[in-house]
Amino acid sequence: MNRPTARDVAELAGVSRAAVSFVFSGRAAGNLSADTQRRIRSAAEQLGYRPDEVARSLRRQRSAVIGLLSDEIATSPFAGRMVLGAMEAARERGHQVLLLESRLDPAAEAEAVAELRARGVDGIVYAAMSMRRTAVPEGIDPARAVLANCLPVEAGAYAAVVADERAGGRAAVDVLIEAGHREIAMLGGEQENIAALDRAAGFRDGMRAAGIPVREDRLIGAGWQIDEGYAAALRVLDGPDRPTGLVCANDRVAAGALLAAARLGIDVPGDLSVVGYDDQDQMAGHLVPALTTVALPHHGMGAVAVRTLLDAADAGEGVDRTRTRLLECPVVRRDSVRRPPSR
Repeated sequence: MNRPTARDVAELAGVSRAAVSFVFSGRAAGNLSADTQRRIRSAAEQLGYRPDEVARSLRRQRSAVIGLLSDEIATSPFAGRMVLGAMEAARERGHQVLLLESRLDPAAEAEAVAELRARGVDGIVYAAMSMRRTAVPEGIDPARAVLANCLPVEAGAYAAVVADERAGGRAAVDVLIEAGHREIAMLGGEQENIAALDRAAGFRDGMRAAGIPVREDRLIGAGWQIDEGYAAALRVLDGPDRPTGLVCANDRVAAGALLAAARLGIDVPGDLSVVGYDDQDQMAGHLVPALTTVALPHHGMGAVAVRTLLDAADAGEGVDRTRTRLLECPVVRRDSVRRPPSR
């Protein structure tokens, strides 16, 4: 059988060839109705049609490839979500993602940048697996790059897509306040970490908005690991004046807090409610009780970064390097939060 063409798809869907082109070039929004788009995609699937990316790339003088360079994809529990988001967004627009990892090795990073430039990628997503300010490697053009889950050292030097950590910190404490808690502590992350500082600021925002005084002795530096959460939780829970609710720096700290509560004979959620942060795969939903937590939008960061690059490329413009997109951190409600006990 001959390979199906865009004309075949157009005839089966009852539309013009231009309409088919709109769908498979990512320009359908605002030009075609949702129903027309569905008909075209259904016809393409029925015929087994795939656009000729090589020919299209030659016509547009583009590679149809987005480079994604990250620090530690292999070892991060969150990398899969970001990579999947980037790949899905690229595929929607007829592109593929070329994935490279540096392990924070400057030599490997320089080699990766050289490889991406040699391949003529249509843009580069420079991604970090933990939120921080980062020195972007030389050779990455700000007009064709977007940072994901990190910020440039110099504000406005590169476009970025990051989680709205401050709003996430407020969402975490709001869960407890809505359940009726007023005696609330926070087991925070590392003191100089951007995400930890923003989450703590959001915690304070939520407490102030509810008219609840923030007790400094209940803002405990806990780091990011289970053992650190365990030690910090023992400090704040081992006494008669303990809080009824805990906001934790991340899900690992929350796991440590659950262990500390068990050691002290404190029932969760009967005597103590716990909220985590990250919605870490294979952890948050498997703890006992299953952990209410705030999810980091890694999938969204990957997808939005790629779409930002492709929107700029389709418009024949450079990326707006001054723009930082803040993505919502949604609450994932499970079993670790309940109304506070009567005292």
